[in-house]
Amino acid sequence: MTEASAIKYMGQPLRRREDFKFITGKGRYTDDMKAPGMLHMAIVRSPHAHAIIKSVDLTAARAAPGVRVALSGADLAGKIGAIEPNWVIPGTKIPDRPVVAIDRVRFVGECVALVVAETQALAHDAAGLIEVDYDVLPAVTDEAEAIRDGAPQLHENVPNNITTFYKMGGGDYKKAAGEADHIVKLQVINNRLIPTCMETRSILAVPEPDGTLTLNIQSQVPHMHRRWIAETAGIPEHQLRVVAPDIGGGFGAKMHLYPEELLCPYLARRLGAPVKWWESRSESHQSTSHGRAHTETIEVAFRNDGKILGLKVETLGNVGAYLSNMASGGPTVNTINFGTGTYKIDNYQAVSRVVVTNTVPVDAYRGYGRPEAGYIAERAIDAVARHLKLDQVDVRRLNFIPRADFPHRPYNGPAVIYDSGNYEGLLAKALDAFKYDERVAERDRLRDQGRYRGIGVAAYTHMCGMAPSRRLSLLGFNRGGWESARVSIDSSGRATIFSGSMSQGHGHNTSLAQIAADVLQIPIENIDIVQGDTRQVQAGHGTFNSRSMAVGGSSVHVSSQRIVAKAKKIAAGMLEIDEKDVSYSAGQFSVPGTDITPITFAKVARMAYVGHKLPDGMEPGLDETQFYDPVGMGSPSGIHMAYIDLDPETGIVDILDYVAVDDVGTIINPLLAAGQIHGGVVQGIAQALFEEVNYDPDTGQLMTGSLLDYAVPRAEHVPNIRTSFQETPSPTNPIGVKGIGESGSIAAPPCMVHAVLDALSPLDISHLDMPMTPPRIWSAIQKARAGVSS
Repeated sequence: MTEASAIKYMGQPLRRREDFKFITGKGRYTDDMKAPGMLHMAIVRSPHAHAIIKSVDLTAARAAPGVRVALSGADLAGKIGAIEPNWVIPGTKIPDRPVVAIDRVRFVGECVALVVAETQALAHDAAGLIEVDYDVLPAVTDEAEAIRDGAPQLHENVPNNITTFYKMGGGDYKKAAGEADHIVKLQVINNRLIPTCMETRSILAVPEPDGTLTLNIQSQVPHMHRRWIAETAGIPEHQLRVVAPDIGGGFGAKMHLYPEELLCPYLARRLGAPVKWWESRSESHQSTSHGRAHTETIEVAFRNDGKILGLKVETLGNVGAYLSNMASGGPTVNTINFGTGTYKIDNYQAVSRVVVTNTVPVDAYRGYGRPEAGYIAERAIDAVARHLKLDQVDVRRLNFIPRADFPHRPYNGPAVIYDSGNYEGLLAKALDAFKYDERVAERDRLRDQGRYRGIGVAAYTHMCGMAPSRRLSLLGFNRGGWESARVSIDSSGRATIFSGSMSQGHGHNTSLAQIAADVLQIPIENIDIVQGDTRQVQAGHGTFNSRSMAVGGSSVHVSSQRIVAKAKKIAAGMLEIDEKDVSYSAGQFSVPGTDITPITFAKVARMAYVGHKLPDGMEPGLDETQFYDPVGMGSPSGIHMAYIDLDPETGIVDILDYVAVDDVGTIINPLLAAGQIHGGVVQGIAQALFEEVNYDPDTGQLMTGSLLDYAVPRAEHVPNIRTSFQETPSPTNPIGVKGIGESGSIAAPPCMVHAVLDALSPLDISHLDMPMTPPRIWSAIQKARAGVSS
């Protein structure tokens, strides 16, 4: 008897199993849910960026039709705890944040009162009757202005508005600068963004007859949300069930603890009725966390040939009015630790200051800190190439970390280890796919005809798949880095996987099933995935930091291996053969080289539950759980290239081509991998060309309070994104995967900036901040033509 060929699921471009539900309108989102006797909550938000609350008059609201309760911050004092961050860099000063403001508001949109009524319309009508008397104070919205002498102070315990000071580096930058042929300085802005999910936030809290509470919420981290809410709202954790249904995008914004997520469960328990809250788009702009909002000052020292000898960075990270969940870590660990990018820069000196301002709190948004870090490295390398008038590709190649140096510890620092990489290989593939030499020749030929064509190049790397747990404790996390998976086989041989990861459109129903099917060797149709229910799923940390496959997928892989190992022991007993002689593939246990009839996985599963022929000491059943805690983090990398046409009369940028070559380790599903790159690139293009949050610097008013004022790209603005991959497996996990979800958002912004600056180089325009909107580009062109320096 010959052994059956193994079924290969990993690496196959399978279509997403979950998509039929969504494209036929059968997705079920929080706002679709209703419950008998459901009430609705409406929030009254501050119209001022900074003010003393003198009084809150709830009289008219409480008398309004259908109102069950109207409350101010003073009414809730002592009943719900303060909102606390979950990642606190050592030495950070933490300002107090009440769930509803009591005596002072610190940003436009902060909660000051609430109404619960029988319908959403009645709740909003009654909220409009609440009268709040304010004493308006001076506000500050810019991070640089906030730390100047005499700036308005937001919190008594945060002097100079600086919550966190953090340093990182290695080597001797001062010595490198002294030995350099050139030093270039530049300041770059990483523009503030709004995570514009298709689905805004929504919550439904339902008291159950048994005294427990079910909270339906769009959560990237259901189990962590359960813990945070239980601790802050005073609900015993075992009495709180968190259910995350289908989620219309998260991008990091749906992994934080918000006031509404505490108010709904508190009110549902207080009133003994379901309470629902839904966020309008304009409300989302002033209440859901923002992203980015950095100012970086960069100094780069280099030789005549373009070799960088040292890099110096100062970061100001604007985190808004309070420290949201991970706010102290984004501008510090996640940014300046990775400021040297893909380049071997031995002398590095970086400091970061985390600054509070009278703006919406800033927290994780796709890449969180790594796009900002990548922008530092890429703008520095581009500045070197422009200063020396060298080809941007040649300067990158000269400074790349050599393949032989992996695993690599940048600047010999204590915090970062790049596990694997081959940047030269990525560059060669990208140059070939892009047809770089032909494009350069075409660009130059068209320039002679007065056309403004530009080529942008960007390289990136970072660390993701947040782990291991012991390391996280040193960085100030109040959470672990493991992920859990339970693989349960029923008596028919069908598998159900309970995963602590949480999809928000990622395709986990497909990719996790592929990982399991590859090990279990059963049809993927026989595998179900369960996520997002703290009652069904044993435990988990959820999905963020590109960790779902590296950590969550690895836990599925190891649990599945344990299933096969146990099943093989059972099969050996059924075949009356030594276990070491049993082979397993394609759903069959066989003994190669004999005429023994193979037995199927389904028969072994049945025996596992019948229990008649189990090895001595073996428990019945086929069910394995793994809490997988990786030994390290993976380091994805890539080279992206863009080709644009720029109209000098309008400033409009037309993206003619975009090539992305990425190394994300082992590819589980090429179709899903390409989709992840596409999504990240589009968000990166959006940051580079379209999106920016604007505040009035005097009043602190949000000037981009709706999609009428905040520009997101439409389909016509997005090019055909050509993707390919290089696979350098990660040694940090058993399936060799690295994170992928954030890659495009890291590479695309500098890639697009470089393309625009290349197009404008005949005008000697060397710097523009994002977003490079048509008015901003057009204005720069007019100044250049008039002889005004950029």
